[in-house]
Amino acid sequence: MSFSRAKKPREPLDESGLHEYALKLLGQQMRSMADVRRKLMTRVEPDETGAAKVHAVLGRLREYGLVDDAAFAENFVQMRQQNQKHGPRRLRNDLAVKGIDRELAARTVEERFAEVDEVELARQHLERKRIRKPENEKETARVMRRLAAAGFSARAIHAVVRDWRLPENALVSEDALIDLEEMDHREE
Repeated sequence: MSFSRAKKPREPLDESGLHEYALKLLGQQMRSMADVRRKLMTRVEPDETGAAKVHAVLGRLREYGLVDDAAFAENFVQMRQQNQKHGPRRLRNDLAVKGIDRELAARTVEERFAEVDEVELARQHLERKRIRKPENEKETARVMRRLAAAGFSARAIHAVVRDWRLPENALVSEDALIDLEEMDHREE
């Protein structure tokens, strides 16, 4: 038995109300054009009239410089790289999820990582996550999967594992290394 109240349907916003709502959204955090569009579409009529209102509001926001996908991508990549120590592949994918054009995402990540040592960033990621040196093959595979999920290339992952100088019983099979390399090639 549920005691939750049914939500009263919201009245669709007019263009002025939609503009105010968009400014409120952008005041909370920086957003991509696709994210703002998605949120605005929930507050208008689900027809051509609503789409026209959203298009007009987005045009005004773009004209004022309040919505800029290139600036959003640069800021997003910088913050994720510095704070979460994510690798380039993860950042490209996260930007795509945010609605940023793949070409813009790739260019932004490439520019940001031009001067970055990916192997050192992978080490920093492990340190930030408090992941210690593995002692057997199972732990090594787990660490490698974590680094792959964080967006690091097979080359960087190999370098980190190689630098640990693990005992023979902790080394991962060649098949696992080949799988990582294939994953890198699919991304390119």
